Amino acid sequence: MPFTPSLINPHLIAPLRGLRPAPGRAAEIAAPPYDVLSSDEARLRAAGKPWSFLHISKPEIDLPADTDPYSPAVYAMAASNLAKMFSAGVLLRDDAPCYYIYRLTMGTHCQTGLVVGASVADYNSNRIRKHEFTRPDKEDDRVRQIEALNAQTGPVLLAYPSSITADELIANAAKGTPESDVTAEDGIRHEIWVVRDTASIDALTRTFDAMDALYIADGHHRSAAASRVAAARRQEGFTLASDYFLAVIFPHHQMKILDYNRVVKDLNGLEKSALVARCQTAFTVEKSPTRVTPARVGEFGMYLGGESHGVWYRLTIKADFIPNDPVARLDVSLLSDHLLGPLLGITDLRRDKRIDFVGGIRGLAELEKRVDSGEMAAAFALFPTSMQQLMSVADSNQIMPPKSTWFEPKLADGLVSHVLD
Repeated sequence: MPFTPSLINPHLIAPLRGLRPAPGRAAEIAAPPYDVLSSDEARLRAAGKPWSFLHISKPEIDLPADTDPYSPAVYAMAASNLAKMFSAGVLLRDDAPCYYIYRLTMGTHCQTGLVVGASVADYNSNRIRKHEFTRPDKEDDRVRQIEALNAQTGPVLLAYPSSITADELIANAAKGTPESDVTAEDGIRHEIWVVRDTASIDALTRTFDAMDALYIADGHHRSAAASRVAAARRQEGFTLASDYFLAVIFPHHQMKILDYNRVVKDLNGLEKSALVARCQTAFTVEKSPTRVTPARVGEFGMYLGGESHGVWYRLTIKADFIPNDPVARLDVSLLSDHLLGPLLGITDLRRDKRIDFVGGIRGLAELEKRVDSGEMAAAFALFPTSMQQLMSVADSNQIMPPKSTWFEPKLADGLVSHVLD
């Protein structure tokens, strides 16, 4: 179809003709996101599971182990595997555009959101707001994946500011038996309902159109890649489904951010006692007989190795050291600006090999393990960044430090994909 500006859907979100598991096949297909498993882990996870979506999201698992995961053969394998699943009837595409309700349940935590096409134009104009830098090499990988598949298969995780109307519309659509209901190996339950009726679709579209902004929680590289693909295809003279990218939008108050903790390999030449003493410039320092789980903003746990066992300290930032800037006042910034940088000499979190990051899903025991083994010299436990903090940073057009947020539970790949035609 020739490019016609009037045909471009002007809405913030749009329904999709989703590519989904055939009835009864979702458990065989659903897989963790492509970026949470290594190639070796994905190979083990997909063993004996010919329809696992890992064959599409991590297609190097079907090639020799020494294959470069960014080689053309890998993207070609992804396309072949997707075509095979579609021709076998394992994946089916809806006849008409729909919205999809996606509910995630992890223990007692439950969040219910909407699977949509999110507007590339609104991403480009910053109505869909960002808070992270992207790396060109990672963008290139996602662009090649999208082009090879002619589809977006990894949803971007978005948040919408609290809206009673949106919450009620989504909750009302999530009634009855879901069309997909999968409990993954990690115990997280994934349920999908399909919104087909025109009145509900229109109501959801209007409700989101009235919102000032949406916020990227996770998936900056996927959304950036989708924007690049859309721009390239528009230059070719066509208006296509690529003007929207696959996303799942949850209300911000339902989303769960866990702590994203730090471990460091050495104390920059300091003795432990000297480090503790120097921390007292910006922090109040208390030795703790038990693990320190930070209970509020501005509180940190510090674990230092010992000859027999490590020692925990509770650090609380002094009020005079908390600025008003939405980025500088984040706990991850306070720790970097007043301890990791000036005391330990770690100023580039992206490139410094002396620091590593541990998602809170692993718990404080993982921090102790890394230090007690001698691999690391110290660990720092942080209070989780809040969604309100994330949105404040995005609203101010600023960028959060690396490894500021760890969202759980994670979305699954394969339950809804977006074909670009």
